[in-house]
Amino acid sequence: MRKAYMGVRLRRLREERGLKQVELAQALGISPSYLNQLEQNQRPLTVAILLKLNAVFGIDVQLFSEDEEARLITDMRDAIADGGESISVAELRELAANMPAVGRTLVALHRRYRDALERGDAMAAELGDSWITGGKARPPFEQVRDFFYARHNHVELLDEAAERIYRDAQLTPRTIHAGIAAWLKHKHGVEIALDEATSVQRRFDRSSRILHLSGSLTPGQQAFQMATQLAFIHLDEAIGRLTDNAILADAEARRLARIGLANYFAGALILPYGEFLANAEAEHYDIERLGQRYGVGFETICHRLSTLQRPGARGVPFFFVRVDRAGNISKRQSATDFHFSRVGGSCPLWKVYEAFAQPNRVLRQIAQMPDGRTYLWIAKAVTSSGDRFGDPGKTFAIGLGCDIRHAGKLVYARGLDITDPTVATPIGAGCKVCERPACPQRAFPPIGRMVTIDENVAAPVPYPVA
Repeated sequence: MRKAYMGVRLRRLREERGLKQVELAQALGISPSYLNQLEQNQRPLTVAILLKLNAVFGIDVQLFSEDEEARLITDMRDAIADGGESISVAELRELAANMPAVGRTLVALHRRYRDALERGDAMAAELGDSWITGGKARPPFEQVRDFFYARHNHVELLDEAAERIYRDAQLTPRTIHAGIAAWLKHKHGVEIALDEATSVQRRFDRSSRILHLSGSLTPGQQAFQMATQLAFIHLDEAIGRLTDNAILADAEARRLARIGLANYFAGALILPYGEFLANAEAEHYDIERLGQRYGVGFETICHRLSTLQRPGARGVPFFFVRVDRAGNISKRQSATDFHFSRVGGSCPLWKVYEAFAQPNRVLRQIAQMPDGRTYLWIAKAVTSSGDRFGDPGKTFAIGLGCDIRHAGKLVYARGLDITDPTVATPIGAGCKVCERPACPQRAFPPIGRMVTIDENVAAPVPYPVA
């Protein structure tokens, strides 16, 4: 842990608890003068004080962590991208470190602003046909993304439920398919039927209690679909409580969140938290080895690795993305501070896009963001063919990344000099919010920045002009 001067946060915590300095100092077992120095940022907040705060008040030390600060900085960078004022990373870091509530309010106000713009666009598009009384909310999938992001992509309730069933049903990686089918029949009276003629992966007939699965699915995919249906049957009320959340502003978002939570449970049942984390660490997070052990694909393992953030038993905090050849990010989950901008596309220098040109290979990249933070990324292209000859298949690139300080735990860091900052590829969160002035791949200037163009001077950055 680096030296953390967080006096404002500590002072706010004391005020929220209605305590005087003397009372808080006594509770923490330190002198009032020492507490005063902490609150005035004359001394850093130490690990010992953080542990005492947790023991006395039940405060999650994550609230004072560097990762939380970096998450807020990233969100604020998105928020100010629409403004005309240039704010440095140093200023944002100061705000995130000392006044995080102000930063979160700024981010919330920006999201409301974006919502208002989208509602205005919707009204402008529809007024020609009919009068409307209100606008549209943010797209449901973005609401669901924010819902999981706020939870650090970890849902403890579902993990615990999955581990109980895994234990009670005496499941193992080799018996997971037959075991879930037997559990559904024994506990819920559900029969499994394979339909060779349908492309619908899963369809549950409530009246007959028959779960129809596509015969084109692999055994691992069938197990995942059975576990997803088990979540809807066994954990319906719990999932309903989880989706009763202010982030999910409309019914469609809540329906999508229900599916996302059921899929989370399915992954947690097939890859139970404690056992999977132990095996992941033993294999140094070798995705292929883990896939062989559990009989599931590269994407499923990567997605599960991004959820291992149980307090007291955390894995490497990963960020997980799935992109297509056009640059569309269809899945984006983060257990920690990294995420790509909502404003514009992502960076073409990012190794994930190179994976399409080298199928069946795991690519590695040490990448550095404009704020100086460095990450280890791995990427691989995954493809599934159509059900019949001539049917189009699906190809995605899967990316899994972590902060460089965790890279030593991964088999993928072997042979890389992770201590040399010069080997890192400079990437960004997308041209619209990236501040790198001389990037050879820049497509256009950052939002809100004026660019002076001299026709007598060849610009080093190829902005499109025709």
